[in-house]
Amino acid sequence: AKQEKASPVSLDEPDDNEEIEKLSWKEKVIEELQAISPTSFERLCQRLLRELGFQNVEVTGQSNDGGIDGKGLLKLGGVLSFSVIFQAKRNKGRVSPSIVRDFRGAIIGRADKGLIITTGTFTREAKKEAQRDGAPPIDLMDGNDLAEKLKELKLGIDIEFVEKITIKTEWFQNL
Repeated sequence: AKQEKASPVSLDEPDDNEEIEKLSWKEKVIEELQAISPTSFERLCQRLLRELGFQNVEVTGQSNDGGIDGKGLLKLGGVLSFSVIFQAKRNKGRVSPSIVRDFRGAIIGRADKGLIITTGTFTREAKKEAQRDGAPPIDLMDGNDLAEKLKELKLGIDIEFVEKITIKTEWFQNL
């Protein structure tokens, strides 16, 4: 009698665990980010933007500036350049549309683009406000997007590939 039923069961279990791990690593990264100081988070955003190809990235750290935490320059194809102002929000909650509106007001006349980076999430209304017709668009990066970028750039995250060995019982039985 062939024992083919045993193999698929043992193969399914690691896939389930991998699925759980895929969800939890982002949550762990976000927890780490929420534990660092606001200043460290601003420096991380600065480093992230530099790694993404921005030039002259500075953390401004001024108060009463409408939420501006830093600025940088993005050159496309070595020809076009855009000045970008960013806001770094290290929070657990949801970013509201009023924060997006205030930030837009602060960047008008100072930059070509605005970017809000948060460890939290954006409300549906905040996302709508960021892309509202007739207003300069604001780009949004939530905690999940931020974790993905940190992973992609290997900033604070190591990726390890594990060898998986599967014994093909059926192959041996068919010898």
